[in-house]
Amino acid sequence: MSSEPPPGSGQQPPDDDPFKKHPPPGGQPPPQQGGGPYGGGPYGSGGGDPHGSGGGPYGGGAGGPYGEGGGGPYGGGGGSPYGSGPGDPLAGMPPLADSGRRTLARIIDMIMVGFVVWLLTWPFGVSEYDVSGDRVDMGKSFIQSLVVAVLYIAYDTVLISRSGQTLGKKWLKLRVADLSDGSTPSVQTSLVRAAVLWIPFAFCCACVWTVIAGGWSFFDKPYKQGLHDKAAKTVVVSTR
Repeated sequence: MSSEPPPGSGQQPPDDDPFKKHPPPGGQPPPQQGGGPYGGGPYGSGGGDPHGSGGGPYGGGAGGPYGEGGGGPYGGGGGSPYGSGPGDPLAGMPPLADSGRRTLARIIDMIMVGFVVWLLTWPFGVSEYDVSGDRVDMGKSFIQSLVVAVLYIAYDTVLISRSGQTLGKKWLKLRVADLSDGSTPSVQTSLVRAAVLWIPFAFCCACVWTVIAGGWSFFDKPYKQGLHDKAAKTVVVSTR
């Protein structure tokens, strides 16, 4: 059976994202024991409607990959907390990235963008704090924080939405992927991910927020997500 949608069905053909998970080519599910391809009857153990309560792979029986007996990491119907897909959304993806490598990639990105921030603000005399006598002037600090937020968000959004990789991630063989299907995150998803990470960093919490948001991946199970990954429903995988 061809995986191409039938003419006139209105479905779009798969895109060209090389990382996106696709269903295995050709063929329908192997026949189960019994009279028909989906169980005891031609459409399941009840011989009724293929979308009914039979024991086939798409029914409510325990054997179906989308049914109630799938038993995924979050229990219940075997689905992920991010949608109604199969029990393991990581199936077909590269392995999840090591959190230590993720941290090193983030440090590389911060150093590079931080240097650009310094180059842009130094000619204007903008520094983190301007101390004059007994007074600490925070006005210029806000300008620098605004530049930091804009540049970091733009850097992450543009590069992640193009290839799933910032420069740091590319050098360390890491990639951001949509948890739902493994594809490169969209611009909207990349923007959400970047905003959650960098707005608190730039305006209030600095490195404390980076440690909390990024460090969350060291303890998160089963997807090793930082808080920004959870907000955007993404994961970071290894490409080597």
